[in-house]
This record gives sequence, C-alpha cells and structure tokens, in this order.
Amino acid sequence: MKFFLIAGEPSGDRLGAALMQGLKTLHPGVRFEGIGGPLMQAEGLTSLFPMEELSIMGIAEVLPKYFALKRRIAQSAAAALAANPAAMVTIDSPDFCLRVAAIVKAARPDLPTIHYVAPSVWAWRPGRAAKMAKVIDHVLALLPFEPPYMTAAGMTCDFVGHPVVAEPLATAEQTALMQGDGPLLLALPGSRKAEVTRLAPVIGETLAAIKAVHPNLRVALPTVRHVAPLVRDLSQGWPVAPQIIEDPALKRAAFAAADVALAASGTVSLELAANDCPMVIAYDMNPITYWLMRRAALIDTVTLVNLVSESRVVPEFLGDRCRADLIAPALLALIKDGSAQTDAMRLTMERLGKGGEPPGLRAARSVLKVVAPEGGA
Repeated sequence: MKFFLIAGEPSGDRLGAALMQGLKTLHPGVRFEGIGGPLMQAEGLTSLFPMEELSIMGIAEVLPKYFALKRRIAQSAAAALAANPAAMVTIDSPDFCLRVAAIVKAARPDLPTIHYVAPSVWAWRPGRAAKMAKVIDHVLALLPFEPPYMTAAGMTCDFVGHPVVAEPLATAEQTALMQGDGPLLLALPGSRKAEVTRLAPVIGETLAAIKAVHPNLRVALPTVRHVAPLVRDLSQGWPVAPQIIEDPALKRAAFAAADVALAASGTVSLELAANDCPMVIAYDMNPITYWLMRRAALIDTVTLVNLVSESRVVPEFLGDRCRADLIAPALLALIKDGSAQTDAMRLTMERLGKGGEPPGLRAARSVLKVVAPEGGA
C-alpha cells in the first residue's frame, strides 16, 4: 500500500511523521511519496522538493512567489497522479494543498483525498469548509469541537487528537542542563522567515525592558534549521545574547526549564502548555494581511490554549499591539506568578487527548478506515 503525502510547514512535518509511524505500525510494508521535511524524510519519505518552499503565510507574502508556487502545485499534482496511491493525504497548508487536491480530484474522482488539520472555519472564513468538500473526502481533526463543522459541509471527519500530547518531555537530567541563575525566558519568533523578521526586533526591545528588572535574565531561543541563520543574524543586537537551540533534546529541556515564554502565534502554544510554561503570544504581519484577517475573524483570540480551554488567560499582542511597551509588563507579571495559566494548560492537554492512544496512531486508523473500510486497520 502506498500513500502520497504533502506537508508544507514544520508543524505539518511533525504530523506527517507521526502519521507515517502509525501507518507503518498498522500496515507494515506501507510506502510513501510526496513532500515533507526532515521528520517525514526520517520515516522514509523522499521529498519531491524542499518543504521550506511552501512555508509562506499571508496574501502580501505569497504574491511575489505566486508563479513559483503555481508551478509547484502542478508538479505535485502530477506526481500524486503518477504515484497511483491508495490515498493522498494533504497536511495543513491549505492554500497549497487544496489546490493540489483540486487538480488530483478532477483527474481521479475515485482517489480518496484526506486532509489532516481541519480548517479553522470556527475562527474565520466559514465558507472554506464547503469549498474544501468539493475536493476532500475525509478530514483528520486536531481539536475536539471541529468534526461537526466538517460533516455539516459534506465530508467525513474524525477527531484524532493533537500530536503534542504524545511528544516526549525532557527528563530531569536533560532539564538540569538548562538550570542557572536568573529567570529563563523562551524566545520563540516562529518558523517562517517573514514572521521571524518582523518579531525579532520586538523581542529585542522587550528583553531590554525585562533585563532592567531582572539583570540576570537568561534567554533560550529554540529554532528550526531553515531559519536558524536568520535567527542568529537578527538576535545579534539583543541586550541578552540568546542560547540558540536546534537540537531536539535540548529544545525539550529548554521548554521544561523555562519560567516564561514569548512566542509567535501558532501550535507552539500547545508545546508550552504541555510543559506547563506560562506564555505571552505576540504576532505581527503585513498590515494588509492583518487588516483582512481582522475583518474576517469570528473569534476574539487566536491562541489555541485559550480556545481549547474556553478561557482567555494567555495574553495576546497582535498587529499594531505587538509592541515591547505592552508585552514586557505582561511577561514581568508572569515571571512573578504564572499560576493563572496552569489550569487552562492542563485542561487543554486533557481535551486534546492526553493519556489516550497516540494521535499519530489514531490518525493512521482513520486513514486506513477510508481506504480499507472493511477492517483495513
């Protein structure tokens, strides 16, 4: 049995790798083709082209690369059809993945198409579900409240849990590597070059204000391979030299040992919650993109911890509020006492499936149910 997989972001690469592990457990000998990052490649995928080419977000950011992306869409669809897989599984990155799915579905209506990560129609652009249903048969949802939105649009959908609940945490020995004098702050400017470029100066200014109160402040900056050189360059002028971390084990140690985090909006908030690390969320983007998103928003928070726990305990500083003079006081308050977020973080992990079957295995069962309904799992 063969599957064609497409992931376009580091978070999608993690989902894809866990799914591949699950499929190999349930169906030994399964094969893979498609596009993915280092984690999926470690599970046996040879990527059609570098996944990093797809790590773009926002209308203003996409436009300059429109024609290159259009060529990659055509190339990916052609490769999926040539592979003749049991199913095509697209993972997040809907602007790219669903265009590929449209071409594939038009050519092969009988080929099962599965999308991993339900579109956040509960947050903005609710009409996306109906459009997606034209090219996607089945959805793997990360959040427990998402399946009804998908089934109402005409797709089947399973809540499979979020992979963060199954990711390993640091051991006591690993955590000890990050111990030291003074509070430890995690700086997490994101995994896309555009968001790192926008957020890095704000983090630098914020650190100056924190250091004025905590002169022995320490900063750890976990990052991913394709933005690590940019992170090193942009953090050179910060008032506290960060410890830049690419090693996964040391990253886990930093998350476990940190007293507080300043993070870009995204799934990283769930990683922080898994480690009981209080957080402040900050995000800036092209003003046009931000204006359009604000007009389309159906919710008052973008942080998954706030949404899943049905609370608003994680402070957010987005767009024109992404400023050091607003962010620093929130971080200082959390360094003093971050317990207000504890219950929300714990509830979030429970609702995402902590303590149950690993999400990658649940996702694999759901995929096999689609391609082999009579007990294929």
